[in-house]
Amino acid sequence: MSDYIRKEGVPIVLAFTPSYFIPAATFLNSLLENSDLSDCYDLICLLTEDLPEVMKRELECLGGERIAVTYMNLDGYLKEIYIDDRYTVAASFRLILPDVLPGYDKVLYMDCDIIVRNNMAELYRSSDMGDRYLAAVHEATLDFQEKNIKDLGCEPGYYFNSGVLLMNLTLMRKNNMTEKFLEAAQIEGLEFPDQDVLNQLCKGNVLALAPHYNSIRTFYLPKYKADFLKRYNEADWDAVQKHGNVHYTGSKPWNSFTVEFDVWWESYFNLPKSIRSYGQISKKMLIFSKMYKTNMGKRLIDMLRNLYRKIK
Repeated sequence: MSDYIRKEGVPIVLAFTPSYFIPAATFLNSLLENSDLSDCYDLICLLTEDLPEVMKRELECLGGERIAVTYMNLDGYLKEIYIDDRYTVAASFRLILPDVLPGYDKVLYMDCDIIVRNNMAELYRSSDMGDRYLAAVHEATLDFQEKNIKDLGCEPGYYFNSGVLLMNLTLMRKNNMTEKFLEAAQIEGLEFPDQDVLNQLCKGNVLALAPHYNSIRTFYLPKYKADFLKRYNEADWDAVQKHGNVHYTGSKPWNSFTVEFDVWWESYFNLPKSIRSYGQISKKMLIFSKMYKTNMGKRLIDMLRNLYRKIK
């Protein structure tokens, strides 16, 4: 753990458990590979339990002098809120960032099931938050999602995904938002607990980011392109396909075959062998990814996938 956080570094906040160490390392590797060598980061790791020292050293060595790492064990911080069985409590740590990070005016929160393909330091430096709480990517609302979004008091097309958030912590502290977030998060039955709460309470105070900064699963599927174009344009669609930050909001590529499967594995194979040796991934998918790297394997698998999509 680095006791001193360099204030010139771009603060990146991750929340994960030891079982997500490899996805977190793969995320960090992609973040570093897609920024300038002069870009430095303050990596703030929010944990539900202490990370083994060997894992800490691996993360710190991965970034070298370009990162300063702080580990915060937040076990027991969120006892009163509703936690859906599909998620860990770590997913809701973003709700308390204004209070647990008092030394920061603005941070970039990112889920670690993301592969970065854009310079996030540049986004951080160039974004003027003004009097807005957040900057985020709005989802392209699908028909079956409209009722839930309206029930939350939000407008379809303006419901954002919370996997990539520029957070104006100064304004949130000024308006006591952490307390409001936690009160709203006590309501049982929220479909996406932390995300729903942020959408409800930050409504009207969100800076829209281009969709390639948080490209969720549906942004890559041709059958949802018409829905995407109701919110965005063809240039946005092309940018997502070419260099979108891939957010694996559905199945995870280290466990199953999913959209942009090869993008995750390409970054994974760029990790040091010492990290890859932890074996927190499916051996079947590891073999499958090696098949997919060959021209013949990729053509065959893509043909079968396209056929499946047409039938489905």
